[in-house]
Amino acid sequence: MPKRERNKFVKRGQVIEILIEDYAFGGKGIGRIKNEHGEFVVFVPNTLPGQLVKAQVKKSSKKYAECKLFEVLKPSEDEIDSPYQEIPGAPYIKLPIEKQHEYKKQSTLELFKRIGKVRDIEDKFDAFVNSPNTFHYRNKMEYGFSAIGYNHELKTDVDEFTLGFKKRGTWWCGDNLNNDSGLFDADVENNLKNIRSYCENTGLAPWHAPRKEGFFRYFVVRKSYKTNKLLFNLVTTSYDLPKFNLNKFAEYLTELFGDRVAGFLHTINDEIGDRTIATTGSIELIYGEDKIVEELLGLNFEISMKSFFQTNPKSAEKLYAKVVEYALEKQEAVDNSVVLDLFCGTGTIGQIIANKANNTKIVGVDIVASAIEDAKENAKRNNIEGLKFYAADVGKFLTEHPEYKNKIQTIVLDPARAGIAPKTLNKIINLNAERLVYVSCNPATQARDTEQLMQAGYQLKKISLVDQFPHTAHIETVVLFEK
Repeated sequence: MPKRERNKFVKRGQVIEILIEDYAFGGKGIGRIKNEHGEFVVFVPNTLPGQLVKAQVKKSSKKYAECKLFEVLKPSEDEIDSPYQEIPGAPYIKLPIEKQHEYKKQSTLELFKRIGKVRDIEDKFDAFVNSPNTFHYRNKMEYGFSAIGYNHELKTDVDEFTLGFKKRGTWWCGDNLNNDSGLFDADVENNLKNIRSYCENTGLAPWHAPRKEGFFRYFVVRKSYKTNKLLFNLVTTSYDLPKFNLNKFAEYLTELFGDRVAGFLHTINDEIGDRTIATTGSIELIYGEDKIVEELLGLNFEISMKSFFQTNPKSAEKLYAKVVEYALEKQEAVDNSVVLDLFCGTGTIGQIIANKANNTKIVGVDIVASAIEDAKENAKRNNIEGLKFYAADVGKFLTEHPEYKNKIQTIVLDPARAGIAPKTLNKIINLNAERLVYVSCNPATQARDTEQLMQAGYQLKKISLVDQFPHTAHIETVVLFEK
């Protein structure tokens, strides 16, 4: 077996300091190492051109290395002061929003050129849709408890009761959130230190990730922008549960937030995996209601702790408005016809189209059974008829329903981050629809699917970018394909 050539620039596990010079899609900063052997490229996620960073090499090949960010040693000249506590989930909060948009647009279009082989992608560009709220836009946040904290002055981990987020680059170490992060509800986040004190004063232990033991695990909050109500979920293990008074904790939450508290739930999670809601655990309502109501484009949606719902509802309205605009561009292709809404989730897009079109039947398909239950309930609540929802794998569904072939003019696609499996995409292509409106939370897999669609005779007509998550690398795309 030939001996593997040693990398002449970096070793796996090595900690390096590097200046970031460029920005690539997905928030990857690009640095370069130059020595007598030539030039070598290093990718560091969540970094910006102009920053000097400390990072650890995780993977390396002959041409480049992928690193994990430890800390920003020197900021970029583009960065400005922020009044919010910095958290790993908002790496670009100090970058002016216009600059964030510039990086997102340029790197996403580049992706469609390189992976999707759409050479004239700039000519197809339609709109960059901003989030209406740049700050405090999220409607859900998960805070983790940890028995290991981080001392920022000593730059080391310490044994302490923490409630907040994981310290960047670690899986075992928590970092207290003491103030508003600028992403979620300011009132909740400014009170998180009080909730932490309350829990610490019980004498019960927070989760110790390396030992996989402890009582307190997560504190999850959902918020309705329509009603301003809050739904809380405390996640603990069952160990020591009799020592914790859940009703008293519910009273404490109402002391802090008054009639904003819609309800308080308790979840038992004894699994050692790092998930808030366990597959085997129980979830119990302790106080109030187990749901809140949110509004999107005039329709009401009931949201439980487990149901999927867009994290930035105000921006989601703009995203859906763009999807509906593309779908109804040829109104005659939608009115009095059947529209397939594949990977439909809780059926939001289909309901909005049905609400805006005439005598349109929507067939929604998603593999997540609980999402389909929510879709059916929401359709009833909004008095929208002509909707059929199926809990099924999209590929299997299309095999079992050949009657849709050559009968459908418009298909809406909104798959998960992994995009559409090539076999399933072939089945969608074989339906022979005139138009596809493809929504994606991961333009990299959408660009990959674009190449397959173009080879099958579809043309990319328009692309819009929607900024659902300011201060992060995430961007959503809406693409219109036509035969």
